[in-house]
Amino acid sequence: MGFLDFLTDQGLQLLDGWTAKRSYIIGYGPSQADVKSFQALKEAPDAKKYPHAARWYKHTATFESEFSSLPGDPSKAYTAYGPESSELTHNPAKAPEKETTKEAAKEEEDDDEVDLFGSDDEEETEDAAKIREERLAEYAKKKAGKTKPAAKSIVTLDVKPWDDETDMKALEQAVRSIEKDGLVWGGSKLVAVGFGIKKLQINLVIEDDKISLDELQEEIDGFEDFVQSSDIAAMQKL
Repeated sequence: MGFLDFLTDQGLQLLDGWTAKRSYIIGYGPSQADVKSFQALKEAPDAKKYPHAARWYKHTATFESEFSSLPGDPSKAYTAYGPESSELTHNPAKAPEKETTKEAAKEEEDDDEVDLFGSDDEEETEDAAKIREERLAEYAKKKAGKTKPAAKSIVTLDVKPWDDETDMKALEQAVRSIEKDGLVWGGSKLVAVGFGIKKLQINLVIEDDKISLDELQEEIDGFEDFVQSSDIAAMQKL
């Protein structure tokens, strides 16, 4: 159905719920979806009433000078995004949470067909007990074969240089040179922090069981020729 009118409480509640688990309207970086949704609001949402929407609005405002260059279709209205608006097309990492394949549906149907205890009218004879045990074993085997998708998080890191003479291109190359199983680097940009100094703001997706953010930051901080420090600017679960 997409977003509703942001000038109504219902519309803002929908936006707040949508941004509760997302840094951006779609995908892992700012896009025209964020621009259109941002422009549809006359002012920042009430932080007490809509905390997630307010956080998203404040974060999106940092890209305001870049709105025209952000990716996406600028002709789409903000109501084209939101709930039931082809989320998986723009955010495929969400797909594991929604098993919609015929195979998944068949597995669930098979589970429903497993009668663990037999009919209420069936007497607990020796044969009936044997059948029940076989069904329990079959059910347990089927469940054990189903693996849950790995828990993932989207993280935005701020990497700060020593001064305005630091080679920011070399700094980013050093950061991206870190390769680990369960780590995928995303989009990045330079953000002014004052006195001609800019920090690198970079997005990444991690598998929670494989990647320790503390260890990753220690490795980034190890590039002492470029990096002064690093901080987690935002984080959300997929």
